[in-house]
Order: sequence, then structure tokens, then C-alpha cells
Amino acid sequence: MKLRKIYAVKLIIAGLMAIPLMVHAQAKQFTPGAIWPDNNGVHINAHGGGFLYQKGTYYWFGEHKIAGGAGNRAMVGVHCYSSKDLYNWKDEGIALPVSPDTTNDIAKGCILERPKVVYNKKTKKYVMWFHLELRGQGYKAARAGVAVSNKVTGPYTFVKSYRPNAGFMPYYPDGTPDNEKVDCTQPKNKSEGFFCRDVPGGQMARDMNVFVDDDGKAYHIFSAEENFTLDIAELNADFTGHTGKFARVYAGHQTEAPAIFKHNGTYYLIGSGTTGWDPNPARWFSAKSIWGPWTYHGNPCIGPKAELTFGGQSTYVLPVAGKKDAFIFMADKWTPKDAIDGRYLWFPVTFKGDDIEINWMENWDLNVFNN
Repeated sequence: MKLRKIYAVKLIIAGLMAIPLMVHAQAKQFTPGAIWPDNNGVHINAHGGGFLYQKGTYYWFGEHKIAGGAGNRAMVGVHCYSSKDLYNWKDEGIALPVSPDTTNDIAKGCILERPKVVYNKKTKKYVMWFHLELRGQGYKAARAGVAVSNKVTGPYTFVKSYRPNAGFMPYYPDGTPDNEKVDCTQPKNKSEGFFCRDVPGGQMARDMNVFVDDDGKAYHIFSAEENFTLDIAELNADFTGHTGKFARVYAGHQTEAPAIFKHNGTYYLIGSGTTGWDPNPARWFSAKSIWGPWTYHGNPCIGPKAELTFGGQSTYVLPVAGKKDAFIFMADKWTPKDAIDGRYLWFPVTFKGDDIEINWMENWDLNVFNN
């Protein structure tokens, strides 16, 4: 009997060891590039992410990846997490699942990237925008997709996908020289040629972000013209479509991964060059109006691998609630051969007058904003 009891105890211990530990020490700092466990001890799966803050809670929306190269396509959908402190994140599940219907725009196996969610105070709806490529077509479609929900964590209902601003010409701020305006009877360069080609069906919309200004108006920022420019496009009153008013930013230069924010009346935009999954130098711009003119300032990163954005690519800049002059630059460190292993690089934005810097830190916490 004694031997049986000993054997039973060993089985129980072995069984307990096989169960993943569900209790984790609370994180109190950021460690860029490290595995970042959620409340279940699983690495956070929300790549190319966007953030929303509401009533004391942050929500993180991103691409749910699976292991291997197949994870570069949307096999599951958009994942959502929540946090009270930005260090520790609770898994809220899949906010927008892909469809099992192969004829659906967001069919399983499509490319669904960089989801961003904003709240519309008028409609009381949560609106999600994302870059969409149709299943089996590579990066040919270059569409914007939109979904809505009554609840921040979802489920979101897919509405439509399309290319924005079909039939419209760009808006130019006062004082724009005539030679900087597009004339589709005589395109001046390759970028304008792509723009004019796409006027009838709408502009290409790849890497993207969404920004709600102080006056409640929302703007969709996306790579267009085969990535040779960024478009900043006004959304309609319910945030589910475009008004036709848009401006071209840094036309003629290929720019991806736009992240936009506003500080002391100045608009800031951080993006990257176009080198596929491989990192390259970040680039930043500023303007006194959302419509520009936008001024290019070069690379804001300082430190090891600054010329490669520390090995990552921009996705979002988050204002920290309750702290003055506090913004976090967020980037993804892509691992296309095993997509699920992608890591997150978060750093504080440092203001030097109207200029910005992003400095490498091995680890840090929100107290840096108290200095």
C-alpha cells in the first residue's frame, strides 16, 4: 500500500508540472525585444498594433500570428488585450475573426495588417480600420478594410473593403506652389503616374494608421502610389468612410508604417523606408496643420542599431494618460520565418523643443516621464 501511495503522489506531481503556471509576477518595467507574457503566461500576440485608451484602461489590437511562414497571412484574425498600467496585459480574445467563407474579403488566408481602433462619440461605435489584401492575390489589392462594434473588445462586424477617394484629387494647403500639384495630363514622375493611374478606382492603401484630432475629426493615414507617398485622408462623421479630402505627404519617397501624434499643437509623423521585412532607418516629419506642409527631419533614433530603428519598424505612438509630454514610440521586430515570435520595441519619445529623439533603453518604466 505504501508503494502505491508513493506512486500516486509521483503521478500527481508529474501532472502538476505538465500544467502551465497561470500565476505570474506583475511586470513593473518594459524590456524591449523580450518575450512579453500576458495574464496566461503566453507571449502577447498583437503585431502591427494599435491602441485605444478609455476610462482608465488601455486596449491593444494587433495581428494574431501563428507559427512559421503561414503566420504572415491572417489565419485567425485581430487579437485584443487590455491593461490598466501598460506593463501587464489581459487576453481579451479575438476581436475580429477571419471568415471561413473563401469568397469573403477577410477570408482565412488573406493578409490583414496593422489594425487600429477609434471610438466615435456620436455613434457610440468602435471602428476598426486595417490594411487588407485579398486571399491568394499577394499585395495586389491594396485595400482599406473597416469593421465596427458596440463593445471595445468586440466582436467586430466587417463592413467593407475598398480603395479610398476614388475620383478625387489631392487637397493642397494655401501657398502650395503649382509645380508641387498633380497634373494628370502631364505626370511629372513615377509617383504621380501611379496616383493618376489610380484616380478612377481609388488610391492604394497599405500600411496605415488612424488619428482622431482634438476637434473630434478622424484621419486615415496610409501608404499609397506603390508606397511612393503617404496619404492623409479625412474620414466621414461616423468614421466608416472617406470624405474625398486628402493630402499627399513626402511624395516620391517610399514610406511605410506611419505613426502619427500631436504635441503642443504640432503634428508628428514617424515612418520607415521600404525594405520588406528587414529594418531600415526610421524617418520623422512635423507640421503645424494636419494637411501640411510636412517637413522631413531624418532619423529620430539614437543608440545601438539606430540606423535600423533598433531592429524594428514603427506601428504606433501612444500618449500616456495622466502624464504631461509623455508619448511611447512602439515598433515591431518582425520574424517572418516564424511570425508568432515577433517582438515589441517600446521607447519613450524625448522632446527637444519641437524636435524629437527616440533613445535605446535596455529596460525602462513610466517614471522616465516624471523627469
